[in-house]
Amino acid sequence: MWRDPGAPADSFYETRPECTDVPKSRFRIKAGKTLSARKWHAAFSPEGYLDIGKTLSRIHRGGIHPSIRGEVWEFLLGCYDPKSTFQERDEIRQRRREQYANWKEECRKLFPLIGSGRFITAPVITEDGRQVQDPLVLLENNPNNGLVIPTEIDFYLSLSWVKGSSQLNFLYIDNNHPSLDVIRTDRTLIFYEKKENLSKLWDILSVYARIDSDVGYGQGMSDLCSPMIILLNDEADAFWCFERLMRRLRGNFRCTDNSVGVEAQLSTLATITQVIDPKLHQHIEHIGGGDYLFAFRMIMVLFRREFSFCDSLYLWEMMWALEYDPDLFWMYEDDDDKSEESKGRLKSLRHYGKYERENMKNGAKNGEDPPLPISVFLVASVLKDKSTMLLQQAKGLDDVVKILNDVNGNLDAKKACVAALKLHKKYLKKVL
Repeated sequence: MWRDPGAPADSFYETRPECTDVPKSRFRIKAGKTLSARKWHAAFSPEGYLDIGKTLSRIHRGGIHPSIRGEVWEFLLGCYDPKSTFQERDEIRQRRREQYANWKEECRKLFPLIGSGRFITAPVITEDGRQVQDPLVLLENNPNNGLVIPTEIDFYLSLSWVKGSSQLNFLYIDNNHPSLDVIRTDRTLIFYEKKENLSKLWDILSVYARIDSDVGYGQGMSDLCSPMIILLNDEADAFWCFERLMRRLRGNFRCTDNSVGVEAQLSTLATITQVIDPKLHQHIEHIGGGDYLFAFRMIMVLFRREFSFCDSLYLWEMMWALEYDPDLFWMYEDDDDKSEESKGRLKSLRHYGKYERENMKNGAKNGEDPPLPISVFLVASVLKDKSTMLLQQAKGLDDVVKILNDVNGNLDAKKACVAALKLHKKYLKKVL
């Protein structure tokens, strides 16, 4: 189907016709700027080596064409080494697909609905620990789009494999919000009208919760996983792309009795704001927002709710390209093939993302702590942009939330990244 190359990319992610209030994408496919399929394929040598530096610069200029987004993301997230051959990647892909199939089978033996094409829409264990005999599941022949939705109570669906147990827990998280993570994720998209796509999402999250038992499943992971399923046809490939993303973000979902992982980034956001705009920080503290919890969602799901679906994908790939480290693949590999010769094959600065280069230039990567993620500076740039309004109009936290909610659907991904880079550079000069 021919599409106008200068048109918005929304047509690649079609929404249900009755959803008329969905924000329109600001991302436009631009010839000569957007990384096209032709430019992407031309970046590979005959053996399969990828010129990642040229690819990163193209993404900086105009994002990735939706038709190749999934396969490019696999490199940006460190699934594959740019200096691997076509054959080496095929072998890795096959090995990972087999690993995912084995994990899924293990999960199926413990909980037979996994991999069945159906999924739970109600808890199998009550809050007091009693097992529910007949949990509601997605059925094959149901007039309500194949869904059985509980009407007595609304809750978020949460998956967590209990350590040392063979049972999958479905726990109530919050009874005050009319939402179920899986069946409500990206519900405006036609893609999720198909039962098999919803079951893919449920299966991937279930398997991930099983293999990462320290973190399990946390609300918001479905928002991070959903694009992988849409962009990558093979469920196992989508799982591994999601798994690589979670290696970056899993700390946000790590919870204890006293804290939630994302609080560390919120604390960092407060520090950045105090350095960059001390007057705004003082005002936020004065009205009781010193913990910066109002920015929780932005950081937790990487602006999925502040941008249209298409623009959030554009934002993500811009961030990952800016943060790209050529040793990413080797940092994520669990095997022993991590020789200096293997890891040292890419050392030119042009193979690093612009954000990473700035960290290296200013010595931010030389300390014990890892460099701050660009997502925190994105939030800081939004606060900086709304500083005057926040100072004049925010008399309490409700006002802060309202002002920030007004940016939903009105942010420009590229401008946001440019602003974040400027803020990052300014911050490093002040603190290093």
